[in-house]
Amino acid sequence: GSIHFAWVGDLNGDGNPDYLIDRNTTNPQTIEAYTHNGTFLWEVNFGPNSANQDNISPGSATIDVGHNDGVTVYDVNGDGRAEVIIKIANGVRFGNGVTFSNSNNNNQFIGVLNGATGALLASAAVPNDFLSVGPLSGWLGVGNCGIVFFGQNRNASGSFNQQHYCYTWNGSSSLTLKWKVNNNSARGHQMRIVDVNRDGTDDMAHLGFALSGVNGAVLYTLAGVNHGDRYHIADMDPARAGLEGYGIQQDNPNGLHEYYYDAANGTFFWKHSGAVTDVGRGDAGDLDGTQPGWEVFSFDGVHNARTNVMLAQPANSPWPSLRLWWDANDLADSYNDGKIEKFVPNAGTSGRWVTVMTRITDYASDAVTEDRGAPLFYGDILGDWREEVVVGNSANNKLYILTPPGTSNTRPTLRNDRYYRNCLSIKGYMQSHHVSFYLGADAPPPASDTYQAESATAAGGVTFDTNNSGFNGTAFANFPATGGSLTFNNIDGNGGGTKSLAIRYANGNAAARTGTIRVNGGTATSITFASTGGWTNWTTLNVNITLNNNGTNSIVFASTGNDLGNIDEITVP
Repeated sequence: GSIHFAWVGDLNGDGNPDYLIDRNTTNPQTIEAYTHNGTFLWEVNFGPNSANQDNISPGSATIDVGHNDGVTVYDVNGDGRAEVIIKIANGVRFGNGVTFSNSNNNNQFIGVLNGATGALLASAAVPNDFLSVGPLSGWLGVGNCGIVFFGQNRNASGSFNQQHYCYTWNGSSSLTLKWKVNNNSARGHQMRIVDVNRDGTDDMAHLGFALSGVNGAVLYTLAGVNHGDRYHIADMDPARAGLEGYGIQQDNPNGLHEYYYDAANGTFFWKHSGAVTDVGRGDAGDLDGTQPGWEVFSFDGVHNARTNVMLAQPANSPWPSLRLWWDANDLADSYNDGKIEKFVPNAGTSGRWVTVMTRITDYASDAVTEDRGAPLFYGDILGDWREEVVVGNSANNKLYILTPPGTSNTRPTLRNDRYYRNCLSIKGYMQSHHVSFYLGADAPPPASDTYQAESATAAGGVTFDTNNSGFNGTAFANFPATGGSLTFNNIDGNGGGTKSLAIRYANGNAAARTGTIRVNGGTATSITFASTGGWTNWTTLNVNITLNNNGTNSIVFASTGNDLGNIDEITVP
């Protein structure tokens, strides 16, 4: 069958992005896992209960129908290997050949799979209050609140029953339902998992409402908002604290077209109304660096979000498909069905920035694989802060990973941001990923903290030396061949989560030197300092580590027989 979606994550823990694809076969459905270099890992067969792929009432094990995916990839327990989370039912055969069994074909479960083997690690029931109507279809995602599942089925009258679930996993065999909420307020085609009220716990936001990630309580409902295909939550206005939301409407009976609001409490800043219509598409990003904050753009034109001033009429607006951070600056680019475009301010038109078709002659068209002009997957998968694009070919036997052009931008990887990682875990009708901080032409320099080596605690023969020029601060740390350690204490996590730790060092030895790094008392992992060609040639090594959201983190470097590079300083973004 055709390749219909792709998920990306480090499944086997080797530090490279691996790929999970859906073949979109009709009976039964399957997903396949491959390493970054194309080596097959395992397959899950969703069994006889995946045969019914009707987009309103699919089978209990059916995945990837319309906006209902039922699959996600995320390193939930922080061990450096991504798990695969899927919706399962009777007859699903996992990657290790074991088949899931339940006496009722309509009963559904959430399963956590080992990313390297496809074996089931843990499962928990999905309590369906509307089982008489049929199984639930829906979306999966992950935040620090837990594994989130949105499920729905449809009554004979055409109305929907919507249920929202949050599960916690202990990292091994126990998956527990944290809370369940029935809420039939306006929903779109995707959820957002983001800490809207800044209480430290990610919440579950939909087109017209938000639920607390702590207990599922309704935080607010957007009055008068009905169904719509797109909505966005991001820091669109750097002049005010918190996040803002923007959404569009489909055939709202009151004529509401689009709206802009406070994502913390649902207070509207402005609304646009007109004749009852399906606005269809809408997006958000900093299109015009001369205007304050972000722009929002739809088939109703381009508006500056803060000022509500129209910058481009509908006929001259960029197609609102997917906002993409592609080139070297912080302005928003756009992915539009195989084309990467850039808005030209004051020209009243959309200028095409890159035409993907000129580089991939057998790029799969929307009719073959891609969902509504979207790629199979996109995001910062290489850790260079910009966003890569994953598309399939027309023969459905290749994935192409499009990488942005070279850049001098020094911002940390987008994946350092928890909200961005949450966005990568959600598909639905694919929508733009966002970060929890303001990112635009008028954004401040990236926040970071630098710690000099001489401020750390040396042991086992480590000395602070000054004989090689070019170091910062007052000295650098020189390690013995073995037994030396350098401990940085009270490191600020700057929001916590995965951080790209920058280590400034020199290694004048002809060969690389390898030792270990240990974070917060965890497992010591190997770290290699390549030769810099001279002891006065200083360079930066970036290593992904996980920090707590406070100032009590510790980072320990140790020599284990091969010496280490001379360490000058470390920087935490």
